[in-house]
Amino acid sequence: MTAPKLLLEPLRTPDVMAAKLWLPGGSSQDPPGQRGAHQLLGSVMSRGCGPLDHLDLADLVEGRGAGLRCEAHEDGLLISLRCTSGDAADLMPLLAWMVIDPHLKPDQVMLERSLSLQALQRQREDPFQIAFDGWRQLVYGDHGYGHDPLGLADDLAGLDSAQLRPLSQWVRTTPATLAIAGVWPTELEQNIDSWPGFRDWPLQDDQPASRLSGTSQTSQPNGSSGVTVCSQPAETEQVVVMLGQASLPHGHPDDLALRLLRCHLGMGMSSLLFRRLREEHGVAYDVGLHHPNRRGESPFVMHASTGADRADLTLELLTESWWELGSSALSDDDLDLARSKFRGQMAHARQTSAQRAERRVVLHGLGLPDEHDQQCLERLGDLSLADLQRVAATHLTEPRLSLCGPASTLAELDQHWRSP
Repeated sequence: MTAPKLLLEPLRTPDVMAAKLWLPGGSSQDPPGQRGAHQLLGSVMSRGCGPLDHLDLADLVEGRGAGLRCEAHEDGLLISLRCTSGDAADLMPLLAWMVIDPHLKPDQVMLERSLSLQALQRQREDPFQIAFDGWRQLVYGDHGYGHDPLGLADDLAGLDSAQLRPLSQWVRTTPATLAIAGVWPTELEQNIDSWPGFRDWPLQDDQPASRLSGTSQTSQPNGSSGVTVCSQPAETEQVVVMLGQASLPHGHPDDLALRLLRCHLGMGMSSLLFRRLREEHGVAYDVGLHHPNRRGESPFVMHASTGADRADLTLELLTESWWELGSSALSDDDLDLARSKFRGQMAHARQTSAQRAERRVVLHGLGLPDEHDQQCLERLGDLSLADLQRVAATHLTEPRLSLCGPASTLAELDQHWRSP
């Protein structure tokens, strides 16, 4: 038997600890026709496991004032526990039982499936989410990043306990990582392999993706070849414009430069997009840039919400901002500001024990070392203006456009985008 890899980070907290258990796979490995399976499995894991049914489990966790949840990310399942160190011996076994012995009762699966379908319905009423779903499908197609972790309604509606059990069996053999931050009892560090649940942990497979037959692939995006725009009409005066492409995996040598460009473009009121679209032209009431951490090719997407009468200028400004990254260098002041924002972002993301534990476990889940963040901070000063321009000119060359808003406005924007 092989327990999860254990990562410990002691912190001076008021007798509180945070535990994060990472299981590789995630929604990018949802089997074809079962998109949403990982998220549904994760939500049902906390509805009964080991010797506890859903009521006993809820009573135990809530009776200790603790927090327990499981959620699917694109690259893995993340189980989170927050509790006092004095309750660790009673609550930590839950993490193991959720993996090796989830109950997956039909009535609980049905309940969680209903909740997920309701969440998807709410998303379909949000123009921003509609635009992002369209962009994601346009860029990734049937690649594993092509759908929300919640899945697709048609696939999700057909999932039941029988389909979740093979996935559960596969998940329990993946190389899990457990990160704990804060204050914990001494016996946890020394004897966790002998604790209930953990002592029964099964042998793990070093190549989990090869075990689940027919899973979605996470190697290369495969969206609609040659198609560069997706328009989805909606009965609203709001127009959402998204412009971006699949870029680099987290940890790629050029990824840090893209992170700095993200800070320059979309972080805070001093960012280029905020100043250009809101302060100088007043065309958008919401602007930003989405660039998450991914094992595979990550989205790098500018977005803006505007009115129908200003949508054309909004698209023009976003397009201008995109192409100038590779055609002209930032100023020295812009680079210094981007570096400061990056440092501040890193510090802000490590304030709590839960944040620290999650960052460590995600880094390991993405195949990166503990020192990755520190190495990035040390490399900041070595990146020049020419480096950022080179990275943009190399990796930001095939933007795709997604639109949501009134049909007449979208037709004009589509024509504008396709015009030479």
